[in-house]
This record gives sequence, C-alpha cells and structure tokens, in this order.
Amino acid sequence: MKNILSLAALLLVPTIAFAAGDMQTDGTKSETNFSAIAMFVIFVGLTLYITYWAAKRTKSAKDFYAAGGGITGLQNGLAIAGDYMSAASFLGITGMVYLKGYDGLIFAIGFLVGWPIILFLMSERLRNLGKYTFTDVAAYRFQQKPIRILAAFGGVAVVILYLIAQMVGAGKLIELLFGLDFSYAVVMVGVLIIAYVSFGGMLATTWVQIIKAVLLLGGATFIALMVMVNMGFSFETLFKTAVDNRGGNMNILFSGGFVSDPVNAISLGIALMFGTAGLPHILMRFFTVPDAKEARKSVFYATGFIGYFYILAFIIGFGAIALVTADMYMHAGKLIGGNNMAAIHLSHVLGGDAFLGFISAVAFATILAVVSGLTLAGASAISHDIYANVINPNATEEQETRVAKRATFVIGALAIIFGIGFKDQNIAFVVALAFTIAASANFPVLIMSMFWGNMTTRGAVIGGWLGLISAVVMVVLGPVVWTQILHMGEAIVPYKFPALFTVAIAFIGIWFFSITDKSERARTDKEGFEAQFIRAQTGIGAEGASSH
Repeated sequence: MKNILSLAALLLVPTIAFAAGDMQTDGTKSETNFSAIAMFVIFVGLTLYITYWAAKRTKSAKDFYAAGGGITGLQNGLAIAGDYMSAASFLGITGMVYLKGYDGLIFAIGFLVGWPIILFLMSERLRNLGKYTFTDVAAYRFQQKPIRILAAFGGVAVVILYLIAQMVGAGKLIELLFGLDFSYAVVMVGVLIIAYVSFGGMLATTWVQIIKAVLLLGGATFIALMVMVNMGFSFETLFKTAVDNRGGNMNILFSGGFVSDPVNAISLGIALMFGTAGLPHILMRFFTVPDAKEARKSVFYATGFIGYFYILAFIIGFGAIALVTADMYMHAGKLIGGNNMAAIHLSHVLGGDAFLGFISAVAFATILAVVSGLTLAGASAISHDIYANVINPNATEEQETRVAKRATFVIGALAIIFGIGFKDQNIAFVVALAFTIAASANFPVLIMSMFWGNMTTRGAVIGGWLGLISAVVMVVLGPVVWTQILHMGEAIVPYKFPALFTVAIAFIGIWFFSITDKSERARTDKEGFEAQFIRAQTGIGAEGASSH
C-alpha cells in the first residue's frame, strides 16, 4: 500500500504548490485557499487510509464487487444516498435552481420519483436473483452471452456519461478554488479514483460514500439553515429577495421556462424516473447486503436521506439567487466558475473562508465517492459480465479481479478525456443524458425479465439493443451534443431528452420480438420464469440468504 501513499503525495504536493502560487498573486483569496487545501488534504488522507484498511480485507471476488455481502441496511442506505447525491445533485441542481428558479426543481423531483419503483418492484428481487451486477438478474433465465454483452454495453455507456458529469464538477471546483488548470484538476481526480477502486474495491467505495453522505447532509443542512436565518425563517422573504435580485423577474417562481414543450417535459420525467431504476452503480449496491430484508431497508433509508437532501438543494439554490450578489463572485454578469458553483459561493457568503473550505472538500468528497462507485460498476461490467461469463467462462476469481482492476484504469482514462471534452456543460444536464440511456437500455430488459413470463432471449436482445442504439443516436444528434458540443449546426433530433421515444422503442421491441419468437430457446426461456419467480419471492437459492 506504499504505492497509494506515494500516489497521494504526488497528487497533493503539486496541488498545494499551484494553490500557493495562486495565493501570492491574489491576496484576497489566500485564506480561502489555505482552508480549502487543509480540508482537501484531510479528506484525501482519510479516504486513502480507508482504502488501505479495505484492501487488507478484500481477498475474493465477492469482497471486491460486493464488500463480502456484509453491509447493513442503514449503512447501505447511506452509501446509496452517497452514490445518488452526486456532483450533479449538489452542484448541478443547486446551479440549475440558481439559473432557472423553480424549473430547477424538476430535476430534483424527477431524480427522486424513481425510488418507489426500486423499493416496491425491484430491491427484493434484485437481491434474491443477483450475485454481483444487475446483469446477473437480467440474464437469469435467458441465454447468457447475448444478454450479458447487451447489458455490459448499456451499463458502460451510462457509467461513462455519468462519470463525465462528476469529472466536470471536480475540475470546475478545483479550478475555482486553487486557480489550477481545469485539465490538471480532472487528471488528479482520475488518478485518485483509480487508486481507490483498484486497491479497495466495494468495501472502500462503500465507506467513502457513507462518510461523504454524512458530511454532505450536514453541510447542506447548515447552508439551508443559515439561508433561512438570513431570511428570518420566511420563505416569502427568500422568494421576494430572489425575485428582486433578478430585476423583478417573476419567471423564476413558475415552471415552463426550461421544459416549455410537453414532449421534452414528459421525456425528461421518463428519463429521470426509469433511469434511476437502470443505473448500474445503484443496482449493484443491493448485492452488498446479506439478504432481501436488508435490501428493502437500504432503499427505505436512502429515499429518506435523498428526499431530505433535495429539499435542502431547492433552498440552497434560491438562497444563492438571494445572497450571492457581491461583485467578487461575478464576472460579466455571470457567476465565476459557472452556475455549478452557486452552492460553493453561497457557502463563502454564509460561513466565510473556513466554511468555504469545508463545503469545497465535501463537494470534492462527493465527486470522489460517486466516481468510485461508477468506476467499480463499469469495471465489473467488463470483468464479470464480459470476461468471466462470455470470453472466459472458466476464469478463476483471481483472473476476474485482475481484469476488473485493468478495466478500472481504462475507465479512469476515458473519464479524464471526456471530462475535459465536456468542460462547459451543466453537470445535471449531462447526467440527464446518462439517465436517458439507462432508462432505454437497462431498465426495460431488467423489469420485463422479472415480471413478464413470455419474454424470450431474442426479445430481450433485439429490444434492448434497439433501446440502447436509439438512445445513443438520438442523444448524439440532439441539441446538446450535435449543436453545443460538436458545433455541427442545427440539431437533427430537436429534443434534448428523447426518452419518450427510446423507452417506448425498447419496450415495444422486447414485446414484439418475444411474442413472434417460436424457437426452441423461447420455450426454455418461458419455462424458466416460474423457477425465477419463486426464487425472486422467497430467496431460496440466493447466495447468503435462507428461505423465508
């Protein structure tokens, strides 16, 4: 583990040196930088120690992928909340509320609405049917190879897009605080994540997420509380002050400015709701608990923590409109660092340099924790689903874990490259694109495999690929990628969020190609549904579970 400590030193020394250089040229921010550096060093040191502790306890594939199945419901609920309360939630949604007012709440509600689906329809079945990844569930009664290839591609596509948002958030945050080059900041985060996941696996990732969730909930609570103290605990005063600071623009109190046409509005809702239930790094967490009862508890706790957090995010966003008004936070009429930095600037207004350092470190912790979970999900899709079940079915646990660690390096490198490429995008928006793909490729195959007995391998594969390809193509040809990122002129697909079409394509494809499948394989797939249903309900045969 000396390698990890050396890595930390290599990362932190240049960071401090760059920050110190910034301090000498800008005396107004010197104390801010010192506070932030101290908090960053403390957190990174703590997480590296957790990685060291976890690495000594990670001896098998189950330890690496699922923390040995020994995480309690409360711990896993906090870890899921930590996974879900990403940079897109903390920085992106508060930035969206700051930019658009009430419309920013659409993202928060959309993210939250998917949880009842997971709680009531999926959590128990996932734990009883799966082993390491959600693909184990999707492929339970079907021909393994084509389903696993499909699910792995869908999972990796979601992971990469979701990773981009976190890396952009990390780069912007460090760029703002330390005056570091954006690209250097993104590389630093990427290298740290590779260290966490490669050495500590799911156990290290889980505890980093738990600690980060507690810190983030505490920090966000304090910000929201201080906003209300400044407003005399009156929401009327908060909203009136916000409107006054926007030149009397009442539009921030109403919906319609962000998703003004019905197709985009419905598509966004579908993407956020069903996408939640198709995120590989969230679904993977249900295999870290000992049984289905703890899986249900996980979602119950996670829903409470996340719902509370999104209420805070709304208050923080409007608080930023009302209180972040000084010239030191603005340049050419816009926030320094972009709208994603609204919560960071607000923390400085409310608590000075020390609190800015704390919230910045929490935001950085948020990014590190979520990226760790995403990278692990992507690596497991490659090593468990593709390598161990398709390429080399006779692979030992040691070989599988080795492939997972190599995949971690590849995914980390891709995250760095794409993070730099998507530098100027709102991170909540980029995550919405990831949700579109999760809702179109992963969710339909997963939910239909658990609930529809007439589904066949052919239906799952063709329907799933149709959903995945249509989602990727329509996102690429849409206004965000085609026009804003690639600068190719007017978008070919006019909708920012095509989930309304792509999710329908996936479900119709699965249904049609299943009912028209008359092959011998189709009969086997259908006959296996009863055995799958019994195991899903009772847990009989599930690893680490007993009959109920």
